[in-house]
Amino acid sequence: MTGDYAVIALYIAGMIGVGWYGLRLAKTKSDYLVAGRRLGWFMYSGTMSAVVLGGASTVGGVKLGYKFGISGMWLVVSIGVGILVLHTLFARRLVKLKVYTVGEMLDLRYGGRTSKVSGVVMWGYTLMLTVTSTLAFATIFKVLFDLPNWAGIAVGGSIVVLYSVLGGMWSITLTDIAQFVIKTIGILAILLPVAISSAGGFSGMSEKLDASFFSFTSIGTDTIITYFVIYTFGLLIGQDIWQRVFTARTPGIATSGGITSGVYCLVYGLAGALIGTAAHTLYPDLASAQDAFATIVERLLPTGVRGLVLAAALSAMMSTASGALIACATTTTSDLLTKLGLKKGGEVSRNRIATLVLGLIAIAIAMVVDDVVNALTIAYDILVGGLLVAIVGALFWKRGTRQGAYASMVAGTISVLAFMIIDGVDANTPIYWGLGTSLVVYLAVSFATPRTPDSILSVWTRRLSGAEETPISNREQEPTSA
Repeated sequence: MTGDYAVIALYIAGMIGVGWYGLRLAKTKSDYLVAGRRLGWFMYSGTMSAVVLGGASTVGGVKLGYKFGISGMWLVVSIGVGILVLHTLFARRLVKLKVYTVGEMLDLRYGGRTSKVSGVVMWGYTLMLTVTSTLAFATIFKVLFDLPNWAGIAVGGSIVVLYSVLGGMWSITLTDIAQFVIKTIGILAILLPVAISSAGGFSGMSEKLDASFFSFTSIGTDTIITYFVIYTFGLLIGQDIWQRVFTARTPGIATSGGITSGVYCLVYGLAGALIGTAAHTLYPDLASAQDAFATIVERLLPTGVRGLVLAAALSAMMSTASGALIACATTTTSDLLTKLGLKKGGEVSRNRIATLVLGLIAIAIAMVVDDVVNALTIAYDILVGGLLVAIVGALFWKRGTRQGAYASMVAGTISVLAFMIIDGVDANTPIYWGLGTSLVVYLAVSFATPRTPDSILSVWTRRLSGAEETPISNREQEPTSA
């Protein structure tokens, strides 16, 4: 596997090198957190695709294809639909707000005091999202070096933490573009056609597999619906996704680039399911479906090419892990620590320290979690059950009040966590109970409390239309060049 080692070594060195270069660009808070809000169409589309398609979408998507056939595509397809809806309906307005976090948006709409609760919920979501991609590193390093899971997680996670800490969103953006290209070549252009061809094509797979593997609903209609509720809605409101939206240079770039990214996600989801179906055709007796991706790569591809595809999988994991990590750090510093009065040091320094500490915490958690899809489910259940109602209400219902938003976030989150304990992490019920509880509480408390003052709503309306810029005191002075 000398050729594979060389390819992976070059890839890792390149990621660290790009991260070091990003250090030169991250001079202000805006640079570090949202790449100076200067991304054009290609960079925006590539980084958006990279951040949403991580370890769960790659290793987890192939796993679902191995178990359920073509129906395993629905997890990633639901993510793609979320990206399409976000950029069709919301992206233009989000870019105009010129904020850094979801919590800041809620404070702007409701008049303050909501970002502490939303920040805690978003912190839990972004941290667990970081964990899912960090956890997936074990699969790749097990194939390459026969490392135990904890060692693979430590190696992969440390690389992500290093380049993320150095240059923040600029480092992450530049590495994401490289990762997007590698991922496209490795997964779509190499592994997909090789896997299908080795399995005998579609005719060969249909002869060896049960017909259920070629049914779009074999995974279960209730599961498909739940995927859309969790992931499509989750993509509409996640800090990691909004923070990428904030990097767009113009609202038009965000819309067009995001729609392109959504279509790419749909293709990626179908590809993962087909690779998993081919893996089941070739290796029907694997001890764990989680090993389907690593097995098909190890046994089908020649040295060097195998290294490139493994680098593609690493790209998927690292892009999502780094995006979630910077989002978690942003939420920590902007929505939590600042509200507690902890403002010592410069903005960039505080965010670097937060990124480092949270990255180490994510690595530690990943070492004790053993299922990438379950970890992702935990993250999105908390996010959607706790925040969806308050965020959608902020954007579309003027009668919603700060007290209603606050109460709905608390009630929805508690309900999700309670039903995870009662029915299990992988059950469908937590998200529905969380959403239902959150909606009822939001409506009831909003109607029972005074309307949001016109002074707050008027500022919100002007900002949402782009007619009013962020106050000078809250703006970062941008360098004239990067």
